[in-house]
Amino acid sequence: MSRRRSRSRSRTAPPLRTLATGTVLAVLGALLTLLAPPAAAAPPAAAAPDPAPARAPAAATELRGGDTLYGSSYACTLGFNAVRGDATYGIIPGHCATPGDPWFADAQRTVPVGLTAGVSFPRDDYAVVRYNNPSVSYPGEVRGAGGAPVDVAGATDPQPGMTLCHYGRVTGFHCGRLGQVGVTVNFPGGPVSGLFSADICSEPGDTGGPAFSGGKAVGIIVGGTGDCVNGGRTYYQPVKEILAVYGLTIP
Repeated sequence: MSRRRSRSRSRTAPPLRTLATGTVLAVLGALLTLLAPPAAAAPPAAAAPDPAPARAPAAATELRGGDTLYGSSYACTLGFNAVRGDATYGIIPGHCATPGDPWFADAQRTVPVGLTAGVSFPRDDYAVVRYNNPSVSYPGEVRGAGGAPVDVAGATDPQPGMTLCHYGRVTGFHCGRLGQVGVTVNFPGGPVSGLFSADICSEPGDTGGPAFSGGKAVGIIVGGTGDCVNGGRTYYQPVKEILAVYGLTIP
């Protein structure tokens, strides 16, 4: 959540919900403030056991944006892979991570890939996982239409009116127009500021998915209203702040 700060805070609360749940995001009528007019926001639902994924991820040998990372108790969608020097990191939402947590590439949790290296939630909603398994590859691509790889290099700031696409591992690939920037959402775990929104639907389980435009990373999904049957709106954490905080780049 972009407050343009160069620090991160450790989150102490457990994950707000399993990101693989099929429950529709509840619209709790939270007020969006800051630079945006009032609107309804959809906080994550309560935590629940992680059901089996709809499809087996290609994550046993590789992990790209839109695939699933499995924690010790929870699953989370990977947004983007990024690098700092010789180290590679995965960017995920902060509300589904705790410092030092192990992550795995498979639902059976037999392929370890790394540990949570930093978390910021609330006020922001991002975390990074430092990968430590060289047997798994971490390409700079993300999932696109039909789950096909899309090359993403570098990042850009969200701009109202820009074309935006995202990939949610529950609802897949969707595109629309970026709407408001500088939005604050009051989640159950606390307010998150500096978000942006788009007229693109998403559902629980999509949280963490990559949002991109013109081959550039823009943000990760952190919540939304509605669904992909009746339509909805999605809220995102800008990715450039995350890169700046941890000194990362998306190659």
